[in-house]
Amino acid sequence: MTLDIHINTLRTDGHVLVSNLHVHCAPGQIVTLMGASGSGKSSLLAAVCGTLDSGLQFDGDIQLAGRSVAHLPCAQRRIGMLFQDDLLFAHMSVHDNLLFAVPPGPAAQREAAVQAALAELGFAAMAQRSPTTLSGGQRARVSLLRTLLAQPQALLLDEPFSKLDAALRQQFRDFVFDHVRKQGLPALLVTHDSADIADPQAVVQL
Repeated sequence: MTLDIHINTLRTDGHVLVSNLHVHCAPGQIVTLMGASGSGKSSLLAAVCGTLDSGLQFDGDIQLAGRSVAHLPCAQRRIGMLFQDDLLFAHMSVHDNLLFAVPPGPAAQREAAVQAALAELGFAAMAQRSPTTLSGGQRARVSLLRTLLAQPQALLLDEPFSKLDAALRQQFRDFVFDHVRKQGLPALLVTHDSADIADPQAVVQL
């Protein structure tokens, strides 16, 4: 699975944020986007996943596995996204947060996917707890597994490590990168921290 981003222009009404950019993400590769605040990094991710707001115009193409998805709504693009905040549902248990992401199918099959995720996290005993009772690092890991349970074909990472302390940041970074590589997902990472760079040969400066 590959992700190819072709941007002729990404602009507001009066300002070009990004122009003449091509980014290629191979399976399991993590391409890092860096740049000053306001350079268009998060807007670029929004263009890729289909959540660009009405004040921005995108001229280009997004291809996933050689197929253009730029015309598809966000829900049909099969592109997962992880943010700075975990965005877990406080009114749902850890179990139900994970189940929410599993695609429709036989109930037993969906439940098995959740149980496998809980086992991987070592959270079987915490399945019925509210995510508000978990630590920041625990919530971050649940958030990643919830994103992956939706079976995305590519992953966008919008500064997902920035709110964790140094020790947790390293642990969660390794956890995310390991899953990206194991699942062969093309991934695009926005960060301001050079320590987050997975591959020094795959850095795009905006």
